[in-house]
Amino acid sequence: MSRYLERAENTARLVAVYGELLMDLPADAGLDWNVPVQILGLEEAWAQSPQSGNELAFLLGGEGNPGSLLSTLQQARENARTTRDVMPSEAWRAINELQRDFERVLGQSRHTASTRLPVEIVRRCHEITGIVESAVSRGPVYRFIQLGRSLERADMTSRMIDVAAAIMLTGRVELQHYTSTIWRGVLRALSAYQMYRQHVRRRIVGENVVAFLLLDTGFPRSVAYCVARMNEAVSTLPRCEEASREISDLQASLASLDLMDTTFESVHRLVDDLQIELADFNDIIFRTWLNPAGIE
Repeated sequence: MSRYLERAENTARLVAVYGELLMDLPADAGLDWNVPVQILGLEEAWAQSPQSGNELAFLLGGEGNPGSLLSTLQQARENARTTRDVMPSEAWRAINELQRDFERVLGQSRHTASTRLPVEIVRRCHEITGIVESAVSRGPVYRFIQLGRSLERADMTSRMIDVAAAIMLTGRVELQHYTSTIWRGVLRALSAYQMYRQHVRRRIVGENVVAFLLLDTGFPRSVAYCVARMNEAVSTLPRCEEASREISDLQASLASLDLMDTTFESVHRLVDDLQIELADFNDIIFRTWLNPAGIE
């Protein structure tokens, strides 16, 4: 439930900010709605979608898209429904109402999909997170919520960095003039722009953005911060030895990074390795706590 809810918020924020970015960039920049499809890893589903030419509608509620905002909210609601005996009733009602309201509004405007819709999703996801933070005892339930949220955030942050680097690697001359604008869009999509300016106190440069989003231990959406929260969560759970070792390896990998001489190629390789480690950690969570019997 926690991962789906965080994914819904991240997807909504990405769609809203990317829509604004496209309006800021001229047509010759060559960017389109296929970029968020790449960020969310939905290229295969998009290739098979009947909604050809309408990536925005596909991202919001596309048929056959398991990663659409609608599908993600449906999954969050279903998981909340089946665990509502250990969740605050206010949280269950808020998730249920959010999914129902979005489905209704999207049904009314499916053919005129708008980036204004996700802004409300972000606000209401924040509301649900606030309920959970203030009303769930700091026991195993909360630790799994913390674990899911942090894992999903680390994954999205790494994806945003990776695709931004991939865009720069296309070598299109037109994009050279808009490097700062693209990295600013990455920061805003992660609600990191203001904190970056306060803590880095430099103009927006790709290398500095990558370092902040990967290694800043005080920003809640940086990979380092999320990994620390994952470590905090698993350390309180039973049978945590394997998960703790994987987290320690991940923290060691982050600590050893040298970003002084960063290229887009090296960022792309670095984030690929990070994604593999996050996927390995997810597999450990699944087989340790969610499917310890190894049922296929």
